Amino acid sequence: MRKWFAIGPVGTALAGALALGPAPVPAAAAPSGTTVHTKAGTTYFVDCANGSDNADGTTESTAWRSLARANSVTFAPGDKLRLRAGTTCRGTLAPKGSGDAKTPVSVEPYGRGAAPVVDGAGASAAVLLENVEYYQLRKITVTNTGATAAQRAGIRVLLRDFGIGHHYVIDNVTVRDVNGTDKRYPNPSGGILFEAAGTSVPTGFSGIAVTDTTVDHVDRTGIGITSDWQKRTENPKGPGTTFVPNEGIVISRNTVKDIGGDGIILFNGNRARVTENTVDGFNIRSTDYNIGAYAWNADRTVFEHNTVRHGKGPGMAFAVEGGNVGTTYQYNYSQDNGGGFLYFCQDDGEIAKDGVVRYNISQNDAADAQGLGLINSFCTGVSNLRIYQNTLYAPNASSLVKAVRPNDVTLQSNVFVGRKDGSTVDDPYGTYRYNLFHRATALPPNGDHNITGDPLLTAPGSAVSASDADGYRLRTGSPALNAGSRVTGDGGKDFYGNPVPAVPHIGAYQGAPQ
Repeated sequence: MRKWFAIGPVGTALAGALALGPAPVPAAAAPSGTTVHTKAGTTYFVDCANGSDNADGTTESTAWRSLARANSVTFAPGDKLRLRAGTTCRGTLAPKGSGDAKTPVSVEPYGRGAAPVVDGAGASAAVLLENVEYYQLRKITVTNTGATAAQRAGIRVLLRDFGIGHHYVIDNVTVRDVNGTDKRYPNPSGGILFEAAGTSVPTGFSGIAVTDTTVDHVDRTGIGITSDWQKRTENPKGPGTTFVPNEGIVISRNTVKDIGGDGIILFNGNRARVTENTVDGFNIRSTDYNIGAYAWNADRTVFEHNTVRHGKGPGMAFAVEGGNVGTTYQYNYSQDNGGGFLYFCQDDGEIAKDGVVRYNISQNDAADAQGLGLINSFCTGVSNLRIYQNTLYAPNASSLVKAVRPNDVTLQSNVFVGRKDGSTVDDPYGTYRYNLFHRATALPPNGDHNITGDPLLTAPGSAVSASDADGYRLRTGSPALNAGSRVTGDGGKDFYGNPVPAVPHIGAYQGAPQ
């Protein structure tokens, strides 16, 4: 089953719907022989409708006309590139030069009107930050559609044999309509991509923030961070000669929708946080298996308060994957993901250990008839994976759990609700304790204190996101009330923010009965 990974491991201010400006203007070449060495703190202006590449570009009235002219500049710390609102620039924005820790280079709009559009017109990237650092992109729209699918990105941040690159902020940006190839790694396609590449100088990122951004209708990855520097004990067959962690990663409050493959993917992270994102529609055009949001070969990644829904089968909401240590999924909501709520796996000598999946709510996942379970694995050897205090409502799933090979997994104090004529639990290996099963054909063979009965959820099936999942509270008389067993180091609060009592309820809700 893990042969899926022939192309890589399976599977981050609110940006509104921004109107397009005038018809695209072809990018003009920079004047012959132009070389610009800037003074720190200079502001440059580009007006792709009315500017002139023979102007000096330093005022609104002397704005340049093309991205090619802006690309001729070597930017210095504190420099600003401003694109005129309401205009569309064709070609690739590929600035040279870097900022510094106190004064990054910034790209933002000027003037009134819709966000300026950078239209890559089928290039390998519409915005390319290659071997530069200390950059901030804000309030622009990026699109990149070619005549045929190819390796293509909206925004590509590429470090090749660079060492450690610092401070990359993408905030309140819209990336849409990128028709890339169905290739996860290497040479990926996607909406917003960070790539640590090369073979001679160990390379990685320190400080990535992707926030309040929309990625819409792209192939194959919505937001992705990949690395050629993966080799370590936890991933001994990984590429590269050593392991370079990516530090300081925050992927927060983004909307990622209509994605060909994976929604959000993160390689080599160390203590990354993926929070409050909505992934709505993934695995839409891929022939591979894909995940809504997950990490690969990463340590202590936290995924919390995310909504992942409408993953086309066999797309799965979340995964505890190979090379991962201490991955935590908590307070997330998943809905209508054809492949299920959770996948776990290690293979090819990888190590996956110490994962935690808690206080999540799953609604109508694993509804596609394809032999997968709501929670599923076809691999072996995952160590110390703890799945507890989740509420899993799957009225159309044929299987609640399907694990065909041995793994060290404990499932404790979870609510499972299957289909009316019964859902199976096909797992002879996991340990099950204090779980409540409703509409299961039989209890799992290993464990203790598991019970059956209607959990009396207040309004199951009524949620559409993490913010309106009140239908999964417990009613008076529920057999789940004070019937669980508390886990040491359980985080102390439930999906709704209630404190966890000494004797908890079974499931994601720990408040008073309704």
